[in-house]
Amino acid sequence: MFKKVLEYAGGHRKKTYLAAVVLLLGTAMQVLPYWFIYQILRPLLLRTPVSTGYLLTQIAAIAVCAVLYAAFYVKGLSLSHDAAYHALKNLRVSLQRRMEQQPLGTIQDKGVGVVKKMFIDDIESIELLLAHALPEGIANLAVPVFVFVAMFFVDWRLALLALCALPLGLLAVMMMYRAGMGKMGDYYASAQQMNNTIIEYINGMEVVKVFNRDGESYRRFETDVQRYRDFTLAWFRVCWPWMALYTSVLPCVALFVLPVGAYLVLCGVCTLPDLVLTLCMSFGISAPLVRAVGFMSTMPQVNYKIDALEQMLADPPLQQADRPFAGTDHTVTFEDVRFAYNEEEVLHGVSLTVPEGSLTALVGESGSGKSTLAKLLVHFYDVCGGAIQIGGQDVRDMRLNALNDQISFVAQEQFLFNTTLLENIRVGKLDATDAEVLAAAEKAQCGEFLARLEKGIYTLAGDGGKQLSGGERQRICLARAILKNAPIIVLDEATAFMDPENEEKMNAAIAEVIRGKTVIVIAHRLPSIVHADQICVLQDGRLAGCGTHEALLGRCAEYRRLWQAAEGSAQWNIRSDREVNCYA
Repeated sequence: MFKKVLEYAGGHRKKTYLAAVVLLLGTAMQVLPYWFIYQILRPLLLRTPVSTGYLLTQIAAIAVCAVLYAAFYVKGLSLSHDAAYHALKNLRVSLQRRMEQQPLGTIQDKGVGVVKKMFIDDIESIELLLAHALPEGIANLAVPVFVFVAMFFVDWRLALLALCALPLGLLAVMMMYRAGMGKMGDYYASAQQMNNTIIEYINGMEVVKVFNRDGESYRRFETDVQRYRDFTLAWFRVCWPWMALYTSVLPCVALFVLPVGAYLVLCGVCTLPDLVLTLCMSFGISAPLVRAVGFMSTMPQVNYKIDALEQMLADPPLQQADRPFAGTDHTVTFEDVRFAYNEEEVLHGVSLTVPEGSLTALVGESGSGKSTLAKLLVHFYDVCGGAIQIGGQDVRDMRLNALNDQISFVAQEQFLFNTTLLENIRVGKLDATDAEVLAAAEKAQCGEFLARLEKGIYTLAGDGGKQLSGGERQRICLARAILKNAPIIVLDEATAFMDPENEEKMNAAIAEVIRGKTVIVIAHRLPSIVHADQICVLQDGRLAGCGTHEALLGRCAEYRRLWQAAEGSAQWNIRSDREVNCYA
């Protein structure tokens, strides 16, 4: 485990080793004063006269040890923290690179709370291992071992008495580990669940308030928080008795030395100076021993967290080759595509072709597989069976960035960074000039609402784009796609947030942007796609039919049902028992 973690320190691992040496010297300086205390007591025990200078020399030596201990301790921790935070940086960068290679859908499935906990909380906890447990633990363990060896040179019988307390203390430590490890899995699982629930509770607070679901939402919040509390307390309860035992026994290295050693002195077996020296040495190593065991108690937690990180890093990477796009054209082909979420197949052998330069609409009920098919095209996941090709080249047979250069994906809700709207649009083409960004914004019908903003396109979007309405965010995202100018465009209900007044302009902008491109539209409102070159109907993860609007009405029962439902919803209107005059 240490070797794996130290690998992330890279060239800075030498500082960890040096920190262990410096802290070892510091711990020795903490123990050494007890030797000088013995030097003060020894003349009293032997009834030999000493000079004032002798006593002042011993006292000065104790003071020098205290100063050196502080200096070594500060320097050692400075070195260990320097190495530790470089290791944490490398670990986070390594994790981020591994995550980039994994299917985006897999990362999303983990949940924001879990990913946040791993990137921040769990990785940060490894700092305790690198900056403290490793260098300080070695120092606080090595010095007592050296002192115990020295005790045997003083008097082997007294040394054995000093060792008698260790087995009892170590037994308590082992029992604490054994009892605690059984509860640790539940503790960390409950912590992850609580993190996800808290994030969901905060993000969904607006919906909760609007629909008066405070009670239900809070009950779930409270339940997960209480579950975390209960698992934590259950974990602590099995550890506390053993913790109390070892913290009581281990510092008492003199537990057997003092009574039994005094008896041996009275019997003439041992000498009084040897007993006092052994007692002084015992008192000196009590604090380092407790600290060493305290650091050891963090090992199971750190080990568990490293295992969790490694498990996250061990997810299969996205299948891709180190090749550029080499397709003959931009025809998109789905060949017997199969896909499963958590081993439950949701696409069952879907085959269809989207000719280059055509407009293809994917329609079907919610859960029929429309969005999944689009996400497979942009390689959010790997297919479980079959293949997806662009111009005859499998999407897995090219670099992911090469695939991304060929496709613009505009979802219903896309993320805006908390920077200017100009920079948010520039995400589509990082080397675009301001003039190109402004032109894309105009084509996406952003001009009207940008004119209302005090700083125009230089306005900050806010966290997640909260400064804009849903329709405005959608138009900024469309501007990104316009600026990117990819030959294939995937629109996931791009006009979902448009009000009727602006929808016509938006549709005109989309029509201009998609001209001459291969377009796939995920449609929920069928009247908006009746003029598509082909409409593909998905039903329960299977292709129910494919053709023009007129052809499908004649031969596809599922499409007729969807169309009838769409016509029915178009005739819905809101009524009340009395007429309302909006202008009264």
